Amino acid sequence: MKIHEYQGKEILERYGVRTQKGIVADSSEAAGVAWDQLGGELAVVKAQIHAGGRGKGGGVKLVRSREECVQASGEMLGMMLKTHQTAPEGQKVQKVFVAEGLDLVSEFYVGLALDRQLGKPVLMISAEGGVEIETLAQERPEALLKLAIDPALGLQQYQARRAAFFLGLKGETVKKAAKLLSGLCKAYLELDCELAEINPLVLTEDGELCALDAKMNFDSNALYRHPDIAKMRDEDEEDPKEVEASKFGLNYIVLEGSIGCMVNGAGLAMATMDTIKLHGASPANFLDVGGGANEEAITQAFRIILSDPNVEGILVNIFGGIMKCDVIARGVIGAARTVELSVPLVVRLEGTNVQEGRQLLADSGLPITSASSLDEGAQLICEAVATANA
Repeated sequence: MKIHEYQGKEILERYGVRTQKGIVADSSEAAGVAWDQLGGELAVVKAQIHAGGRGKGGGVKLVRSREECVQASGEMLGMMLKTHQTAPEGQKVQKVFVAEGLDLVSEFYVGLALDRQLGKPVLMISAEGGVEIETLAQERPEALLKLAIDPALGLQQYQARRAAFFLGLKGETVKKAAKLLSGLCKAYLELDCELAEINPLVLTEDGELCALDAKMNFDSNALYRHPDIAKMRDEDEEDPKEVEASKFGLNYIVLEGSIGCMVNGAGLAMATMDTIKLHGASPANFLDVGGGANEEAITQAFRIILSDPNVEGILVNIFGGIMKCDVIARGVIGAARTVELSVPLVVRLEGTNVQEGRQLLADSGLPITSASSLDEGAQLICEAVATANA
């Protein structure tokens, strides 16, 4: 789960990380009030969407008066902000963050993410802030320091000092950096984060370190441990189909292809999408119905898949383990009738009671094509869609 910048800053403040002060606003009038409350001569208006690269898309503007603040926020609110991390149509801006202006001396990058090869979180540090860290890591890896963190111990003081020295900090600023980095790491570990990033972390003219931005992503499977974090979810930032799927325990992600997929198991879903690509088409979604899906969940899965106007055919690929194939077949038949299926449907069943399941499909009287293997199923649905478009 992702949250907004202003929410990330609220969290980091709890862990002793100084952040750029600001006030969230959902109207230009509220932004003007925010300017008054901040009381400075310089502010930054930042669009709040779940994507990076906002500045390049016109989502970050310096303002030097109340009038400029009101105007900038009015231009941002309601706009479809396009960045390299949004969909092609962009993301609608519904909130802005009016933040204090600061006198900056240096900008740094600080981030925490899981290194799957090491099986540990890794603290990443660079003396070059405000950059795309992926590009920096690829083109100049020597500019990036990586420190593996033991989850049981957290960030050690010698690691924090090493990171501070790598940034070129000296004297009391080293101690401030160590405290800030320790707070960031503590937040990452305690809150089950997948990513905690400050880009940039800045050194001000008065010698303070301040998080100018805050990006935090959380493990959705651990949100039950953090109800306060779960309340920060902004469904307006998510695809409506993905939000609807989550209500039924379905793992659904929209893609850009034309073949709708319904599979049980994430690994099998990935293999299904790869096989569709192998046969010349592209998947329209990732959809894992899980091992215990019932007829209602399968019906909802069909409905959500078909709500995507790009879907021209559906491939169901189910391995009957916990759930028997005859149960799956009844669910597919019931769902196909309920949603008034209007596109080609290929079903591949394997596992417990597979013969009974295939027989149910054959006797249903519905235009359902059975496949005996994943490869055959992918080939059949790709051919059916190609024929329909011919």
